[in-house]
Amino acid sequence: MERSSEIPGFYRRTIAERRAFVKEWAGLTDGEAGAFEFPPGLDPAAVDRMIENVVGVMPVPLGIATNFRINGKDYLVPMAIEEPSVVAAASNAAKVARGGGGFSARSTAPVMIGQVQILDVPDPIAARLRLLEHQDELLAAANAKDPVLVKFGGGARDLEVRIVPSARGTMIVVHLLVDARDAGGMNAVNTMCEALAPEFARLSGGRVVLRIISNLAIHRLARAHATFPAALLATDTATGPEVVDAILDAHALAVADPFRCATHNKGIMNGVSAVVLATGNDFRAIESGAHTYAAWTADQAGGASAVLPLTTYEKNRAGDLVGSIEIPTAVGLIGGATAVHPTAKANVKILGVTSARELGEVLAVVGLAQNFAALRALATEGIQRGHMELHARNLAVSAGARPDEVDRVVERLVRDHQIRFDRAKEVLDELRRGGRG
Repeated sequence: MERSSEIPGFYRRTIAERRAFVKEWAGLTDGEAGAFEFPPGLDPAAVDRMIENVVGVMPVPLGIATNFRINGKDYLVPMAIEEPSVVAAASNAAKVARGGGGFSARSTAPVMIGQVQILDVPDPIAARLRLLEHQDELLAAANAKDPVLVKFGGGARDLEVRIVPSARGTMIVVHLLVDARDAGGMNAVNTMCEALAPEFARLSGGRVVLRIISNLAIHRLARAHATFPAALLATDTATGPEVVDAILDAHALAVADPFRCATHNKGIMNGVSAVVLATGNDFRAIESGAHTYAAWTADQAGGASAVLPLTTYEKNRAGDLVGSIEIPTAVGLIGGATAVHPTAKANVKILGVTSARELGEVLAVVGLAQNFAALRALATEGIQRGHMELHARNLAVSAGARPDEVDRVVERLVRDHQIRFDRAKEVLDELRRGGRG
């Protein structure tokens, strides 16, 4: 009998009933189905309210990055990520930066953009002016929708009205700028946009279609910089000044070539997204905003590249490496998973941040640290050494190596430069037959 994924009322079933159905559907063993069990301290009822059709959780390794000193304050940084070497790399980079005085970071006000799209406007230039003429009353109407946000110093701050050509004709796009305070801002901004849409339509003479927040948070930025002393960058094969120059060469390629820039910025997000996830924030929104910001800044610069690195590296008069970063950080400490997920709440407490702006500054710092660590590895021994050693450990365990066998399997895989599952099985079999490395 053919299986059907059309399951009426699946959302109304209990977690246990959904699990039983999925287990039978997929032919899962008891052991495989057991992977859906909730870990201690996580309330199934709370998880069931977070998303639909819950059957379990997907745990991600949670590590603590050490050595971070930001604006004269020390931090332990929780990072949730499955990729090997990220936490170690961030910690090592922070140790180097600490030798240069640590990281400095600042952020702008937490202003988010809500977009309202208006079509079929007969006189878009004049309509733009009509909308701006009524700015004060429109902002007041928006703020009336969230008096609590206004009470805490936030709320609608400004209007921007853009005329945007498109394949569907000329559009007016109104930007409602909202100070979200310590929230991510999505609910507040979307509610305000919905409330203002009829008045926007009346004043412009057009029809409103989209009313939604933008993840390109160009007004909600975090910036950080640090000095990485050349004396601390020397390796067995390169002097500190040589490493500085190699990192500058690597950064120059990211500026010139979008194929390299994509990976350069992905390395930044290895650190940023790991902290965003650990604190229960929306890592998809942060990643979308960051990568779009990299393209937007390139467009604003008017250069040849379609995208730019989120970080910049220079050499100071002493010959040390100076790294900096600017990145949108639309994160919050109230609402969403941050408010209900016990692990996220514990991680925020470990981090010790007291505002969304401070959290954004930590994100910028971790992104810079992660990027510096990757460039340093690429410019010296290559990225594979540390990364692949950890990957080799995963392969050894997957191949069935016991704890006392893992190190020997890893040693062989790394030495032979054969980091593959089939090779891990072969090495393990050789070890168990009495073979020697």
